[in-house]
Amino acid sequence: MEPAQKERTPFADIDGLPVQMSEIVLDALTEMSRHPEIRRVRRVAFDELRPAPGQRLMDAGSGAGEVARLLAAETGPRGEVIALDHSASITAAAIRRHDGSNVRYVTGDVAAIDLPADSVDGVWCERVLQHVDDADRAIAELARVTRPGGRICLVDTDWASLAFDGMPAGLGEVVMAHARGHFTPRQFDMGRTLRRRLVNAGLTALSATPVTCFFGDPASAAVVLPMVNPRVPEESWGTPPGVRDEWLACVEAAGASGTFLAVLTIWVVAGTVTG
Repeated sequence: MEPAQKERTPFADIDGLPVQMSEIVLDALTEMSRHPEIRRVRRVAFDELRPAPGQRLMDAGSGAGEVARLLAAETGPRGEVIALDHSASITAAAIRRHDGSNVRYVTGDVAAIDLPADSVDGVWCERVLQHVDDADRAIAELARVTRPGGRICLVDTDWASLAFDGMPAGLGEVVMAHARGHFTPRQFDMGRTLRRRLVNAGLTALSATPVTCFFGDPASAAVVLPMVNPRVPEESWGTPPGVRDEWLACVEAAGASGTFLAVLTIWVVAGTVTG
């Protein structure tokens, strides 16, 4: 990995990960799609995107394709969903899980989409921009391929909002410093910046909804929060020796006593592309 990219998250280069870690990422994507808090976020996003029969939509950063297939159910047989993902291995996994709906799976870059202008009626982009090098460039591309009057719905995390209770405060600060190290400063709080970015991109009829996700036990939190997931390999942490094991032991103890709590805000922001 080049020095300029060393802070990028594992999700930014899935194809370049060791096999064990890439399998963890794929499993994480699948488990997250089933998590009730992520489903709650997605219900808000569906209401803002407003998918309709006959539309041609794009899921930009489609992962294993769960959302693309849900969108296809809304657009129906006369519609189409383009499921675009940067990872060839994740795209292959999505194709293996295809359910016969009108979804076309492609590999590509959200910042350089291989489509003409005004190609789609709307775009869904969920928890992708926190992993790219230039979010504004990617948003400009999403707007370019969306016809005037079409909707763009962005869903992303504000990692700076993450908070725990029932855990040692000082230790939590060390762990959060580790988490922050996986992002550039402009990526760490991506969720809260989405509305400003859409304003600057010239979109109108904006909506912005913060959804606070609540995790009342470690097992639930581990699906979404990698820093409480014991399956994440020690070499991926980058914390001082012993910190990972001490932290996970505290997580387990807080779960056993019923005092564990974690909260995280995910933003749903949508706007309309102008002519």
